[in-house]
Amino acid sequence: MKYCTQCGSEYQDGVKQCADCPGSELVDAETMRQRHIPLPGEGDTRKFVRATTADDPFTAEDYARLLQVQHIPVFVRPRRAGTVDVLTTGTLEPWWEIMVGEEYLERATQLLAREKAELDATADDAARAAEEEERETEDTPPPAGTL
Repeated sequence: MKYCTQCGSEYQDGVKQCADCPGSELVDAETMRQRHIPLPGEGDTRKFVRATTADDPFTAEDYARLLQVQHIPVFVRPRRAGTVDVLTTGTLEPWWEIMVGEEYLERATQLLAREKAELDATADDAARAAEEEERETEDTPPPAGTL
């Protein structure tokens, strides 16, 4: 028997593709166990732990996609909702937690640290570019007749 790595559906050995998940891989039971993917009928006993946090949904999505590409089980859990103002709510929790399978924590942490460093470097470049653009705008006199 073969199993879909996305939805876990069971297929005969001759089947090449999952009917519900185009492009997904069909593998044998041993491969499913090696990847820590539960087989149909088996309870999911994986333990998930926090690998990192994100302050916005786009960053959380980026982190989750990075881990999924590396075949690391991941889910994103929102930590708070409602008012954004920390002063009035007193909530100091991050907005999103990136949770990974316990056995993948070390690898996920390394990947996420690299990704954070790249995002921080990009943010610094964007801030410098915005400052330069602002300086150029301030130095340029307004067109004649606009004041």
